[in-house]
Amino acid sequence: MAEGWARFLGGDSVSVQSAGIEAHGKNPRAIAVMTEAGIDISAQESTVVDDTMIATADVVVTVCGHADEQCPVLPVNTRKIHWPLPDPAKATGTEDEIMAQFRETRDQVKIRVKGKKV
Repeated sequence: MAEGWARFLGGDSVSVQSAGIEAHGKNPRAIAVMTEAGIDISAQESTVVDDTMIATADVVVTVCGHADEQCPVLPVNTRKIHWPLPDPAKATGTEDEIMAQFRETRDQVKIRVKGKKV
């Protein structure tokens, strides 16, 4: 969702790469809530961060739970930002409750992307 917002809000002024410490495939709920917001993330792939991504990044944003602690060592000039958001993929409850968590995370990510101009 962060990649989708960064691409949408940043346009051509930013180069965005998204990756994690593990690849989890596409999440249909994330795709659905971003579609509700008018952003198509269905072509985005879950990938694992690699050395080239780290070496070329100006800013690294970690989101959800333990991502901050699991982040690889960054070059000295790379700025790291952590957004401690709940991981909606781990939400439990009814489908409506789970989708509400995805929407809340989507909206919080949008606020943070707009505020940081990453």
